[in-house]
Amino acid sequence: MDLLVKPVRTLRGTVTVPGDKSVSHRAVMLGALARGETVIKNFLAGKDCLSTIDCFRKLGIDIKMPVAGTVRVRGRELHGLSEPEDILDAGNSGTTMRLLLGILSGQPFFSVITGDRSLRRRPMARVTGPLGLMGARVEGRRNGNLAPLAVRGGRLKPITFTSKVASAQVKSAVLLAGLFAEGETVFTEPCRSRDHTERMLRQFGAEVDISGGSIRVKGHPGLTGQKVNVPGDISSAAFLMAAAAALPGSDLTLQGVGVNPARNGIIEVLSDMGAEIEIFNYRQEGAEPVADIRVSNSKKLSGISVGGKMIPRLIDDIPALAVAAAMAEGKTEIRDAGELKVKESNRIYAVADLLAGFGAGVEELTDGLLIRGGRDLKGCICKSHGDHRIAMAAAVAGLLAGGETVVLNAECIDISFPGFYDVLKNIRVE
Repeated sequence: MDLLVKPVRTLRGTVTVPGDKSVSHRAVMLGALARGETVIKNFLAGKDCLSTIDCFRKLGIDIKMPVAGTVRVRGRELHGLSEPEDILDAGNSGTTMRLLLGILSGQPFFSVITGDRSLRRRPMARVTGPLGLMGARVEGRRNGNLAPLAVRGGRLKPITFTSKVASAQVKSAVLLAGLFAEGETVFTEPCRSRDHTERMLRQFGAEVDISGGSIRVKGHPGLTGQKVNVPGDISSAAFLMAAAAALPGSDLTLQGVGVNPARNGIIEVLSDMGAEIEIFNYRQEGAEPVADIRVSNSKKLSGISVGGKMIPRLIDDIPALAVAAAMAEGKTEIRDAGELKVKESNRIYAVADLLAGFGAGVEELTDGLLIRGGRDLKGCICKSHGDHRIAMAAAVAGLLAGGETVVLNAECIDISFPGFYDVLKNIRVE
């Protein structure tokens, strides 16, 4: 499906965004490992999260979706999963594969997990390495670095592991494996990554201790099914926020968005660039903080430098940020973002290619991007690279550009933001 985008004068209105992808994945996983029923509201029924449901159904878990946005998971406790009769397919979802590897490592059976062509190119050794130290036997292409991956689960031992990268997926895989180990598993990261797993583990009843950059989880907890209200995904909201921040006269309110401090870097960075952002109606829903966000624009954005500890807080939002930076006055430099190279696409290359197509001043760096803002963008035909966040960045750039824009193969947007184009139509002022 190709997406035709026409320029707009400004953005106005009040909208909601789909449920958080990270939280939706984890709610299904922990619900499956808990005693009793877990009811998930505002579940993101995108392709990635549906892959997680499919995998757990193959592992013997009863999962129902009685109405849109609601998922009921009948848990079978830590050791209640069944050996799958078929290969587990994670689709395009790195979260499904990496976190599920941690759970499969503690199971007394054999399983094989794979994914689509894109996922089979993404590195898995960063997960299979520490899991191997815990006693898991994981084999795959390139010495266990690439899927398909065969897992011979069994009894695990706790480890104390220091990661070289701040990765929530690596951390989560180790912590989930730690649930099946005797004793305490300790994971230390160089700077804080998103903490949805730690928060939800506590909500389900696990003993989790956080001190500095170290997270400790005790093995063999008695997890209990919960009611989980999934907040709106801030990484989906980021594209609308960036567009509103860049378009003069915009006034856009996004309701019920997750504002987890480990994920809300886009709010801080857009504010530093000059966007007027108001956070209100702040509340706690289950394990996650939630608020309404109002973004308005009465002045030109300014370029800034972004790097260091800020990057893990907005790693998924950099494509949106880059589009806003192309509209800002001056230079924006994004550094320490090498992780972008191993996402659904090489997002450093894909963003640079995208912005160059619109006529923006952009330079691809080894670990980020250099964007010289202030040029008028011109509509173009652009690739999605099969990456939902690149496709949405292209659509947002098309709103800001002169002339029409066509985003090729934009169906991948449904991975994280079903109904994205309908939302754009409802807030555009031409």
